[in-house]
Amino acid sequence: SWRLLRSKIVFEHRWYKLRRDYIALPDGRTIDDYFISLRPEVVLIFPVTPENEVVMVKQYKHGPQQVLIEFPGGTFIGGKEEPKLAAARELAEETGYTSNNLEFLGTAWDDPTRQDNRQHFFLARDARKTQKQNLDEHEDIEVVLIPLPKFKRMCQNGEICVTGTLALAFRGLASL
Repeated sequence: SWRLLRSKIVFEHRWYKLRRDYIALPDGRTIDDYFISLRPEVVLIFPVTPENEVVMVKQYKHGPQQVLIEFPGGTFIGGKEEPKLAAARELAEETGYTSNNLEFLGTAWDDPTRQDNRQHFFLARDARKTQKQNLDEHEDIEVVLIPLPKFKRMCQNGEICVTGTLALAFRGLASL
């Protein structure tokens, strides 16, 4: 396996941290410029209403510079929040929906080649609109309700194309 020789933080900002690793490979060669993004843990929530509608968020994402449809989610407060609490909070903040039936569906590495964080997946059964959205100042999120059969088609035909959302859809649909 690879052996970490040393690491150095080369960039630090409140939204982003980058680490440079110096690595020894099993064959003796070394890599002196392997960069890792230090990212916070993330929760994603698959909310389903009693009417079998999937609660999704539609918003502009600057990486691909387009509006995408995905599951609600976000980072843990202070990086230390319990996953289930973070899931309940993010669902309510981004959508105004809440659920008394949050089921943990596991975790997945976000991008293990270049990032150090995981995504924590939750299924929110019987999600109901109970409050207004409580968005951060930079967020502009439209809530969309998609009937479950249409949601499945959208995942299959590429209309829904965010990796974490597709991974959670796979796990969530198997649990419904």
